[in-house]
Amino acid sequence: MPHASPSQHTDGPLRSPFDQAVWTTTGAALQGASLATVQINIGLTCNLACHHCHVVSGPKREEQMSRADLEHVLRLAGDAGATTIDITGGAPEMNPHFRWFVEEARARGHRVMVRTNLTILLEDGYTDLPPFFARHGVHLVASLPCYLPENVDRQRGRQVHERSIETIRLLNAEGYGRDATCPLDLVYNPLGPHLPPSQAVLEADYRRVLDEEYGIQFTRLIAITNMAIGRFLRDLERQGKAEEYTRLLRESFNGDTVDALMCRHQIHISYDGTLHDCDFNYALGMPCTNGHVDPATGRPAALTVAQASAADLRQRRIVTADHCFGCTAGAGSSCGGAIETS
Repeated sequence: MPHASPSQHTDGPLRSPFDQAVWTTTGAALQGASLATVQINIGLTCNLACHHCHVVSGPKREEQMSRADLEHVLRLAGDAGATTIDITGGAPEMNPHFRWFVEEARARGHRVMVRTNLTILLEDGYTDLPPFFARHGVHLVASLPCYLPENVDRQRGRQVHERSIETIRLLNAEGYGRDATCPLDLVYNPLGPHLPPSQAVLEADYRRVLDEEYGIQFTRLIAITNMAIGRFLRDLERQGKAEEYTRLLRESFNGDTVDALMCRHQIHISYDGTLHDCDFNYALGMPCTNGHVDPATGRPAALTVAQASAADLRQRRIVTADHCFGCTAGAGSSCGGAIETS
């Protein structure tokens, strides 16, 4: 049976070429399906300034989520029945309320994930965190974009590979990557304008090299496609490759990834409490409005965590643009890695 035309859709017109691609594949606009995960960007302060960072975090950034908004996050996650709270940054560990929030989220029964750059755990004031994480059963997702030192340092800074290996050894000693209760996932992202290779094949390479060369272990590998936004986009523009990379993502659209897109199963809350469909939309200033209007201007108004309810977020129309092709290219890409792994 042919799909209805976009003009017949009750949620209004298609808003982007990505909307059109999804419509052609599924016969519907992209909408939320569940709220299994609440992801928060707890702050933009970071001890690193990586070339691929789409939120442009770094040592000079001072933005941090407030204690009040963190309490609203816990309320919203509870109301939504979210099983997981996914904490990112910046270096999320640098938020002054970080330890309190992890403890409170675990006490309320949420699974807690922390996206760490590893090197922060060697800095003064943070060396207590490996045993803290193990004690609270925190799931760690750690950036290690390659197993080769020169590639990691080129993307993330001098000696980052060496310091990352040192940190993984400390985490292994706490049971991370070895004990099922202490999962340690590593994150790969390409160094240049191309799609990640097979996640399964790459994971096997990581395991072999990291074990043979350094005697370290991890739970699984997550392969993430680089989005043409932030610092990575500026690098592409300097190289004259931005248009070529955008075309690659569009031409690699895989409709079989749509059902499992992360934006359909989570919400992202930025450090200032604004809600977005994903962290890439946050980086591009594309908030979730879900029909809310500013009475003063008559224009769509961003939802905030202080005002949002779970009902606002279920089955919401997801805001899309060209960067969304990055999540559906090839095997697909999400905060959990490739969507199609077979």
